[in-house]
Amino acid sequence: MSTDSPHSDPQLTAFTSRLSFGIDDFQRRACEALEDGRGVLVCAPTGAGKTIVGEFAVHLALAEGGKCFYTTPIKALSNQKYHDLLQVHGQENVGLLTGDNSINSSAPVVVMTTEVLRNMIYADSAALDGLSHVVMDEVHFLADRFRGAVWEEVILGLDPSVRVASLSATVSNAEEFGDWITTVRGDTAVIVDEHRPVPLHQHMLVGNRMFELFERPRRGGDAKAKRQVNADLSRYIKHRMLGADAVGGYEDRLSRERRRRGNRSGGVNRPRMIANLEAEGLLPAIDFIFSRAGCEAALNQCLRSDLHLLEPDEVARVDAVVDAHLSELAPGDADVLGVDDWRWALRRGFAAHHAGMLPTFRQAVEELFSRGLVKVVFATETLALGINMPARSVVLERLVKYNGESHVDLTPGEYTQLTGRAGRRGIDVEGHAVVIWTPEVVPDRVAGLAGARTFPLRSSFAPEYNMAMNLIDRLGVDGSRALLRRSFAQFQTDRSIVGQARRLDDATRTLRKLDAELDAAAARRGVDVERFTEYVGLREEIRRSERAQRFVRRVDGEHAVTEELSALSRGQVISVEAGRHRGLAVVLEAAWKGADPKPLVLLDDGWVGRIGVSDFVNPPAVLGEIRIPKKADTRSRHARREIASALAKSGIERPRGRVKKRAAEPNVELDGLRRRLRTHPMHKASGLDELYRMSERRARVERDVVSLEKAVRERTSQLETDFDAVVAVLVELNYLEADGEGSLRVTPTGTVLRRIYSESDLLVAECIRAGVWNGLSPSDLAAVVSSVLFVSRRESYGAGVDSMPGNPAMRDALTGTLRVWEATNRVQERHGVVQTREPDTGFCAAVSAWASGRTLREALGAATAQGNQLSPGDFVRWNRQVIDLLEQIRLGVDPADPLAGAAKRAVSGVRRGVVASELG
Repeated sequence: MSTDSPHSDPQLTAFTSRLSFGIDDFQRRACEALEDGRGVLVCAPTGAGKTIVGEFAVHLALAEGGKCFYTTPIKALSNQKYHDLLQVHGQENVGLLTGDNSINSSAPVVVMTTEVLRNMIYADSAALDGLSHVVMDEVHFLADRFRGAVWEEVILGLDPSVRVASLSATVSNAEEFGDWITTVRGDTAVIVDEHRPVPLHQHMLVGNRMFELFERPRRGGDAKAKRQVNADLSRYIKHRMLGADAVGGYEDRLSRERRRRGNRSGGVNRPRMIANLEAEGLLPAIDFIFSRAGCEAALNQCLRSDLHLLEPDEVARVDAVVDAHLSELAPGDADVLGVDDWRWALRRGFAAHHAGMLPTFRQAVEELFSRGLVKVVFATETLALGINMPARSVVLERLVKYNGESHVDLTPGEYTQLTGRAGRRGIDVEGHAVVIWTPEVVPDRVAGLAGARTFPLRSSFAPEYNMAMNLIDRLGVDGSRALLRRSFAQFQTDRSIVGQARRLDDATRTLRKLDAELDAAAARRGVDVERFTEYVGLREEIRRSERAQRFVRRVDGEHAVTEELSALSRGQVISVEAGRHRGLAVVLEAAWKGADPKPLVLLDDGWVGRIGVSDFVNPPAVLGEIRIPKKADTRSRHARREIASALAKSGIERPRGRVKKRAAEPNVELDGLRRRLRTHPMHKASGLDELYRMSERRARVERDVVSLEKAVRERTSQLETDFDAVVAVLVELNYLEADGEGSLRVTPTGTVLRRIYSESDLLVAECIRAGVWNGLSPSDLAAVVSSVLFVSRRESYGAGVDSMPGNPAMRDALTGTLRVWEATNRVQERHGVVQTREPDTGFCAAVSAWASGRTLREALGAATAQGNQLSPGDFVRWNRQVIDLLEQIRLGVDPADPLAGAAKRAVSGVRRGVVASELG
């Protein structure tokens, strides 16, 4: 479509006429495609202006008399976009739906989280009538391993007439993703733009000196040539290390640096760093620190300094913004929330921003930063996701982050997403990414991250209970399988299988060629090919048998450890000789049933936690036993101290000497193969090195052929295999039943599960069906429901039912919930489905106190008493999730069911005070 005529795209002309700036070529092409009735996938760097395309989709829908849903992955981004669109289209035209917040939901334009739209599709909501456009902001989120499937469910479930505008960060397989969307939704324009409107410069801060990371390109040189690391930077670091070597050695210096960086402030002098940035003209800045504690420590470090970044008139403007955001807080909550320290930091021009903060605080920081009244923000990576807080520079103190399971290196995609915040369009001529040098940070590695501009988008789509129930209810079993085959996950699998089939064909041809070459080489040396092949085959068979024996030995060892762990009982003493925690251990609680039984133990160094198969080389032997009174509460510190004292006085000692694995039993078959090899006529033949090398290569190629054949057979059916396993669980538990025509239908019981959108959806539905939550008071119901949501932020689980404060009804319901969890997991284990996470009672006391009308201080104190130090932001976040699940329960059960009424009253009890103000 031509862009020359102003009349060829009347709606685009009308849209751009109200903008105060001209649009870029990629924005124009995407908008033209939308006006032409096509879907679009726009991939562009952070800050490039992708949202202009989404805003044009909104404009188009309104101009055509249709409706537009604007979806985002997080509530904060939905709130921000809601306010942006409100200013343009007015209150009567714009609504907001985020699960716990509903404003003008019948408006023609509604901003929502992607999960809300997914739920609408499954419920066949009347709100979908008249929907003409959907904007999917941050659509690359479908790679998220926890929530990514939601994006695919929406793309697959929307009516074909709906035009979808998908906005993504730059990904290296944009064409593949676009091909998939075209396959499932029809004509879709893929528009990729890798140009940053504000150029980004890469730096390293070494001590007090700022260096450019790359050499400046030579005039007239190839702009696309690989950029070289700045030689001055490399020399300076080398001299710095040599200087360290002269005063104690590089390794000692490195060790000292690591120890120093292990303190709570992370080892970086932030006031000095900020002074360097200010001297270079690089403020305002976002300093990304990958932990909440690290952000708070950085903030406190600045508070202890004489750092002041604002002028007096700016301080007054800060106070006005802060007062507006604090207007809804209860007066008594200020001390608990640390308002004075928070305000004092803002008045000096710096702040923290992370999920542990109260949302009101985060929103105030975002507003102040956007107004230029906060010069430095210490933030976790959540700030990089869509929230409109660009800066002149972005600082990275480390290139390692915790991903929820372990500390991992930043990927090029994550580096790009984080540094993409640098450079404010229309304000800055250029943006700056600054990496703080430490001995662990190698400039070449930083250059590799900065030079890799894209990352591949991989599907995380996988069948789950709620998904399966809703798909079968809407499409039947066959239709559900057909939808699975249309998923991006299957699309990518099919693409990979094409490549695997090609490699299989190549490998097969290579194998035939090697056979011919081996025959010719053997003939030249007068070697009997059949005998030589037989001998080589015998060697390969021995190698396979040895590998199999090692595997069997390992599995047998694990089975033996499993059996011994399962047999341990309370009070028995064993020795733990592997894993992170070692020493003499007394069993506090017998193991649970399962593939990896994990008894709860107390070690002689005071550590308490569950140990499993990975903690043992050999099966644990019972070394003795100490008496633990039946009524002893092994969850209490006092009881544990007494048990530890009894263990110390018992005289039981750990075995001396190095732990050795048990000797392997003889393998008669393998011994026979080795004898045949030694007596074979070719065994003593010499001068056959070339033939052996050729046969080794042939064996490798043959193994590749076998592996590729297996992969092609298996990968095509994995999604459906997983789906069938999920369905088998649902059938056994009577959520699905045969309909008399050879298919399955949702039972009345299954209707409840269809409406539960939770990671523990099956457990929630089973608890409702078992009636273990019936008859609870509103505050007790809120507490018990929280146990299937909450995840303690600590290594060892220490908040069991027995240690719960509160009344017997709550404890009985929690005990019943655990029984249902165990029974449900047994069913899942039989069918090979990943088991549901164990309920966690760590938030029960806090939400119970809050729902009962206690103060914020008392509710947070109740959590602390249970061993969970909750930040105000976490407190609000978990309460929001409790409200969300209570509402699902209320809407899922029969309105006449007393549980529905209890859930409604529980929501009212939780939705108050600071929680209510945060819900807007």
